[in-house]
Parts: sequence; C-alpha cells; structure tokens
Amino acid sequence: MAMNYKTIMMKPLDHVAIALMDLPQGSLLHVRCEDKEQEVELKHDIRFGHKFAVKAIGQGEEILKYGEVIGRAVADIGIGEHVHVHNLEGIRGRGDKVESGA
Repeated sequence: MAMNYKTIMMKPLDHVAIALMDLPQGSLLHVRCEDKEQEVELKHDIRFGHKFAVKAIGQGEEILKYGEVIGRAVADIGIGEHVHVHNLEGIRGRGDKVESGA
C-alpha cells in the first residue's frame, strides 16, 4: 500500500521539490505542480524541508526552486537525489562567482 507522502513544487520549470515530511529512500512519490504530475523514486532519505531533484541536473547547471535560481550544481544530480550543500553551490551575492566576458 502506497503512503501519501507530502511534497511541494511551486513552478513547473523548477528542478527540485521540497519534502514536507521526512521521506525514506526508495519511496515512489507522485509530485504535482499545476497541471503536471510525475513519479520520482528517492535515491536517498530526504529530511523535512530538504530538496530533491525532479529533473536531471548537469554539473554547472543553474538550479531552480520556486521559479528562482538558488545555485549551481557542482556535480551531476539525478532524479530523486538529495539536493543540498554537497552538490549545490550558492551563487547569489557572490562577487567571486560573477562571470565576465573577458
């Protein structure tokens, strides 16, 4: 019997959803956002308030949450993987991360 796990994804273009409760590794989730629904199998335990990937994210790619860029992937991140400081680098307000054309 499937459990009714609670998650939230705010924008259809987001790369991540948020756990609204502790979620065990191996759980098969039905993540809904507007008129879109997808299944995601968790590769790790996800604690309440933490993010997990709903799309594959390539190393160096910007990560979207709530329709906003929250950082950049420092490694490839697969669907269902935990997204946190071990694979996400914050880029907001970092003068050393500003890209230049020179």
